[in-house]
Parts: sequence; C-alpha cells; structure tokens
Amino acid sequence: MKMRTRMAPSPTGEIHIGSMRTLLYNCALAKKSGGKFILRIEDTDRERYVEGAVERTFEVIKDYGLSWDEGPVVVGPHKPYIQSERLDIYKKYALELVEKGKAYYCFCSKERLAEMREEQEKKGFPTTKYDKHCLGLAEEEVKKYLEEGKEYVIRLNVPKGEKINFKDEVLGDLSFPSDDIDDQVLLKSDGYPTYHLAVVVDDHLMEITHILRGMEWLPSTPKHILLFKAFGWDLPKFVHLPLLREADSTKKLSKRSGSVAAVDFLKDGYLPEALLNFLMFLGWNPGTEKEIYTLEEFVEDFSIEKVQKSDLVVFDRQKLLWFNGMYIRGLDIKELLEKLSDWGKKFDVKINSKDKDFDLRVLELIRERLRTLSEWNELTDYFYNKPEIDGELLNKYSGSGEKTKEIVNKYLELYESIDEKDWNFENLEKVSHELLEKEGYKPKEAFMTLRVIVTGRSFSPPLFNTFEVLGKTNVVKRMSSI
Repeated sequence: MKMRTRMAPSPTGEIHIGSMRTLLYNCALAKKSGGKFILRIEDTDRERYVEGAVERTFEVIKDYGLSWDEGPVVVGPHKPYIQSERLDIYKKYALELVEKGKAYYCFCSKERLAEMREEQEKKGFPTTKYDKHCLGLAEEEVKKYLEEGKEYVIRLNVPKGEKINFKDEVLGDLSFPSDDIDDQVLLKSDGYPTYHLAVVVDDHLMEITHILRGMEWLPSTPKHILLFKAFGWDLPKFVHLPLLREADSTKKLSKRSGSVAAVDFLKDGYLPEALLNFLMFLGWNPGTEKEIYTLEEFVEDFSIEKVQKSDLVVFDRQKLLWFNGMYIRGLDIKELLEKLSDWGKKFDVKINSKDKDFDLRVLELIRERLRTLSEWNELTDYFYNKPEIDGELLNKYSGSGEKTKEIVNKYLELYESIDEKDWNFENLEKVSHELLEKEGYKPKEAFMTLRVIVTGRSFSPPLFNTFEVLGKTNVVKRMSSI
C-alpha cells in the first residue's frame, strides 16, 4: 500500500527539534512505500501566530535536507495546504455535523462558562467540562439566535457511556471512556476551526493513511476518532511516538538545558546530516549495532515495527556532539572548510580566516578537536590573533618567572637562527629536543612554557605542527614579548 503521511507544524514560533524528528519519520515512511509526504500549515491559532514563522519553517526543513511531496510551494491535488485558506471547507463540515445531530450550536457567554467551571471546581470535579446546556435549546430558539446574529460556537456532541476503542500501531489496543471527553468546540466564534476539526477534515480530504505524531497528542485521539465516525469516514492508522527528555531528567526537553528549536542546532554549528542521523534513533532502533546512517539508508530500514514503545526517549546532547564530530572528521578537508564558510555567512558569524591555504592547514590541525562548527573561532583564535598571556599560567610549568625567561630566551635564540626554508615540523621537533637535552630541561617545563607563550593556552594541537603553521615570524615575535 502506498502510504500518505503528513506533518502539520503551527507557525506559533520556531519548529521544535522533536517536531523535526516526527517529520523525519513521516517522510521516511512515505518514501519507503513509494507514497507521499504532505506538509500542511496549521495556522488557525491566530492569537499565537508569529509573523515569518511559516517561511522559516520551510527554510529549516530544507536546511535539514528534507522535502515534501505535496504542500505549500509544491503543487498538489489537495490545495490549499494552509488552514487559514480553507475556512469555508471547515465551516461546511461543521454545519454538516450539526445537521446530523453530531454537533450543536452553543451561544453561552464567557461569563456563563466561567461560572460553570467555577461551580464544577467547587464540587470537586476532576476536570471541568461543558454541561451541554445549549444542546437542549429548541430548534426555534436556535433559529432566533442565529437570525439575531448572536455570537456562537459549534460543539461536538460527545455521546455518554461509550468506550472509544482503537489500535495504536505501536502501543497496541487502547480504550477511552467517552464520559471523560468534553463537548469540544469545533468552530470558533470568529469562524476559525479548532485544531480538532481542522486536522480530521484535512486528514480525510488529503487521504492520509498513517498519522505519526508525538505522544502528547494521544489524549486528542479519541476526540478525533469520534469526529471520523461522526462523518462516517474510515480511520487512518495511528502511531504515537515517544517524547524527548533530557539525559538527566524525567521531564520533556527544556530550553534550560540548551537549544530546543531545530534552527538553533544549525546555528550552534551542527551539520544537518549529523542532526538527522541523531534524530533517527530518538524512538527507533534498527536492532543492530549500526549507528551511522545516511537518509537513504534510514528510509530503506525504517518501519513502524521498530519504533520504541515508550513515553520518553533520552535526548543525549553528548551523543549528538559525538555524531557531529564523526561527521566533521568524515568530511574532505576542503568540503569541511566550505561548510564552515557557508555556516558563517548564513548565521552572520564572522569566521577566523586569513587565506584558503592557511585556513586549510589550521583546519587539518584542529579538526580532531572540532565538535561543532561554532567551536572554530575559539579553537583557532591564536592562529589569527596574538593571544593575551596569563602570567600565572606561563610560569606554572617552569616554576618561576626567572626560569620561564631562561627557557623562552634559549629557544628564541634557537628559532631565530633557523632558516625559513627549514621551518617545518620535522626540523623544529629535532632541534627543540636537542636543546632540551643540552640544557637538561624536562619536556613538560620547556614545551608547555613554549606552548603558553605562543598560543596563550595549555592545550593546543601538537606543538611543533602548530609552530610550523603559525610560521617563524609569528612564533619569534610572540616569544620576544616576554
């Protein structure tokens, strides 16, 4: 069967990294079957609508290397794919439910609803629900209110005393009592549908076969099933995916622990390929030891049967760093430099740069330490700028200021005598060790002192490789400043 899956982000902010995981799974399932992945924009919550969020959603999906087969920008048979452009459709179907007796007009004021909720809370109701007051209105009364232009909403008429049974493709057979479900609003007073009406109508009209979404939507599923049945439509298959939690918490992903928006991970310098590879394993397991997957390999191996039956899966930020480091080290050095340059331009980050050949030499040296593109400037600053030297750190390895000066001056004299054509790793290592033995210095006190005076740090790539790339002029000049 050719599957039709969908993702329907809301433009109420930046798309969440968890939503990007869900989008990836939807995309993979459709592509594996030769089906279609549909993108919709659920923009009916006008109060929370954020200007420009739709365009940024499109951009970040593409930046992650993903695409959609039908949706905004892409011509499809079920247009429009933006809900605010489908208001007449939703109203038509809401009125159809009213005619069938499956929904009804509600004219209750905000004041009455507030009093009702307050009264229910006083009586100790576990949750407040609409009391079906307007369901009892006579047909003539409803007609009169409509003719007077009285403000209304349309509510679903939830049956009492029923069990809503369905099968989740991951969680198995589930059942919800209808008495726990409110007569939810389907069409708001401003003519906009609620999420529940719009999503069911769109899923049916767009012929969605499989609904893959996060576990937070599970309580909404019985409401949607009631709507599907009220219309007399076939049910799609439901797949509820684990939510993401921080490694050190039992709670959902939090901004307090780091980025949560999909675009922020790109800004932080993660490669799209590494991010996708990491996201693949957040709720899915191939059952093998394989960890590095291309998108094409994931599509081939992905199946609902391998989705984890769990409420929460760990979003291990350290594991993501590992993935990103693996991808960085797997790139051709020139391609990596190009990605670094493109990243800086896209996110308006001024990149340490001199000329391409020099940059490539620096990148070769520090690549093993580079975990994200954003670490480049911090890791390489001393190659491009004279560092500030911490006196305490400088004297730490020699034991005193006098010994530090002695060591630096001895090596300064040596390095000044080296011809430019002999300024290379092999010769620097050879003559530096010869002087070490001649003067009786310990390797740590001599070479760590040299490292600090030249780089300003106690950690750097191999010392003499660093000196070779920096060049004689820079090294001598920095050592002369003691």
